[in-house]
Amino acid sequence: MISIDPESVPDSTGHFGSYGGMFVPETLMTALQDLDREYRAATADPEFQHELDGLLKNFCGRPTPLYFAEGLTHLLGGAKIYLKREDLLHTGAHKINNAMGQILLARRMGKTRIIAETGAGQHGVATATAAARFGLECVIYMGAVDMERQALNVARMKFLGAKVVSVTAGQATLKEAINEAMRDWVTNVRNTHYILGSALGSHPYPMIVRDFHKVIGEETKRQILQIEGRLPDHLVACVGGGSNAIGFFHAFLGDPSVRLTGVEAGGRGITRGQHAARFQGGKLGVLQGTKTWVLADENGQIELTHSVSAGLDYAAIGPEHSYYRDRERIAYDFATDDEALAAFQTLAKNEGIIPALESAHAIAHVIKIAPSLSRETLLIANLSGRGDKDVQQAAEFLLQAP
Repeated sequence: MISIDPESVPDSTGHFGSYGGMFVPETLMTALQDLDREYRAATADPEFQHELDGLLKNFCGRPTPLYFAEGLTHLLGGAKIYLKREDLLHTGAHKINNAMGQILLARRMGKTRIIAETGAGQHGVATATAAARFGLECVIYMGAVDMERQALNVARMKFLGAKVVSVTAGQATLKEAINEAMRDWVTNVRNTHYILGSALGSHPYPMIVRDFHKVIGEETKRQILQIEGRLPDHLVACVGGGSNAIGFFHAFLGDPSVRLTGVEAGGRGITRGQHAARFQGGKLGVLQGTKTWVLADENGQIELTHSVSAGLDYAAIGPEHSYYRDRERIAYDFATDDEALAAFQTLAKNEGIIPALESAHAIAHVIKIAPSLSRETLLIANLSGRGDKDVQQAAEFLLQAP
């Protein structure tokens, strides 16, 4: 493995090695440059960080616990398993970390209107929550398919005062929701800030989203050292765009003894149009502002994707993940729908914790590898969200009458 300096990327042009960059219409370049400049000024301002830390603690519920999963550890009979409980944050997922940071940026820039995209709805709920907290207008774009399977989160966003716009184009999922949000931003850029929800898109978004989620890994490192007196051996996180994973992994990138694994959505299997595992049959391409690994055909057309999880079925992966995969610092695997659903039920029955279907992909990988590891191995999975939003959908698969 090549020596890693996680603070060295992105470079001044927004590149993670050959990935990343700014591939957007000229009408958005000024807005992105302003955002980059304002973000760098904010991170150098102690008052900004003090306000954000206060909100994360008193409004969002940080720090989240590092929980010893005794039941799962006993069941699997191998590695000692811990869960980073991001599911206990306000709104039910890690997404609130980024939403709260970006809402403070929007206020600094004098923006009065907030827009966002959402797939599983957790980022939409987090954005609507942050906008309500500060009295800002909020519009959320969501694919019609995702609105149907995540009806609970649609209702939550509306209760919080957000307007939820159904997107019916194309596959009517996350990619199309991002397209509509970007069209809105181009039209209303003067008064509107776009809170992008994952470590994707044009620079500076992959950097900003990563940085607002670094708190996950920083807390995890402090907590495991306090509990066990040493670093973990292995970290596992699900990867859609990659925000929870890069935030979880970042504090450990410079620790070569810690193995890092991201788990993509294997869907119904690695067949064209039936999965969303970009490193299993994807290729280098540009999608929605960034150069990274994407699922595309021989003509460069974006392929259809599928996952039982609405939050993992995006055709591209964050550029920083592509960078660390090339450098062999983060390994990537996948879990199928069936494996994720089985993990969903296993964690619920053995720990009393119902995970988000996204997080269940990480748990599926833990279930796969833990039995073969020694009892001295410390394995931590990021439980990025809770499964309230997925109960109805999971019930259709898991609680069917015989």
